[in-house]
Amino acid sequence: MAIGNIFRTVSNFLFSKANREFLVFVFFFVVAGIFWLFMTLNETYEQELRVSVKYTNVPKLAVLTSPETDTIKVVVSDKGFMLASYLFGKGIDNIEVSFGTYANSSGKGSVSASDLIKLVAPHLASSTKIVSIKPDRLNFYYNYGEKKRVPVNYRGNVMPEDLYYISNIQYQPDSVTVYASKKMLDSIDVVYTEMLNYTDFRDTLTVSARLQSADGVKVVPNEVGIRFVTDVLTEGNIADVPVVGINMPKGKVLRTFPAKVSVRFVTGMKTYSMLRATDFLVVADYKEFEKDPSPKCNIYLQRVPEGITRATLDLKQVDYLIEEKN
Repeated sequence: MAIGNIFRTVSNFLFSKANREFLVFVFFFVVAGIFWLFMTLNETYEQELRVSVKYTNVPKLAVLTSPETDTIKVVVSDKGFMLASYLFGKGIDNIEVSFGTYANSSGKGSVSASDLIKLVAPHLASSTKIVSIKPDRLNFYYNYGEKKRVPVNYRGNVMPEDLYYISNIQYQPDSVTVYASKKMLDSIDVVYTEMLNYTDFRDTLTVSARLQSADGVKVVPNEVGIRFVTDVLTEGNIADVPVVGINMPKGKVLRTFPAKVSVRFVTGMKTYSMLRATDFLVVADYKEFEKDPSPKCNIYLQRVPEGITRATLDLKQVDYLIEEKN
């Protein structure tokens, strides 16, 4: 009984005079829309399609140093119905480029635009015309196993908040394998990441970064993980760093007054807690004051530990004495 009441209520609502007029309007609106769509799709248009290219029949000993698949852009002309089937249907099948047909002995293969058109045409309907194709020439590169291992380095702007600094950078992996021609391999000493932009961070930052490449160069892997370890900046001081004479002749010993000096610097709290005086090297060069004898000699900070910045000596000159060894 309840269902029958609901059915009658809905029927009365739908078929009332006002609703009948609305339904008639909707019906003719839909019919007009279908007619307009049919007329529109029956017109001829041009459309750019992306077509994947796959290289086949690559010899076992050959290594493609360009991507194994590529993409070309094909502008075609046809009725809207057919273009819609390309765009929203299955699309165009991948075309295959046979390695042996287009590879030459120089480590480079080239497929002309006319050959690309011949490869694409069988995948199109007979009514579809190819207007243009880009690029005008498709190049691919290969070698026969020439490679080298090179380190990774990042490029870009990576800056933590004020009062923080990057105390250590860890790469995973820290080196990659590069495949290219011998001439190109000789010129590659490091592989850089794409430009990074990370600022105003405080905690250790971990990112994934793609590696830059070039035509004819294959990098494996092409992505690395990078860990930027941060620390709090602090000004520090290490005392009792000994002054060491360098380039001293045999039988001679340098004595300086004072014999030990202090080094001021900026570093992170973690680094500062592990520093020792022996991590620094302060020197006086015998060759310098031998040529220009004076009561004082210059001293230089020759070595500082990793993670130290703005290192300076509390003294630039010290008194000295040259003694003969017994």
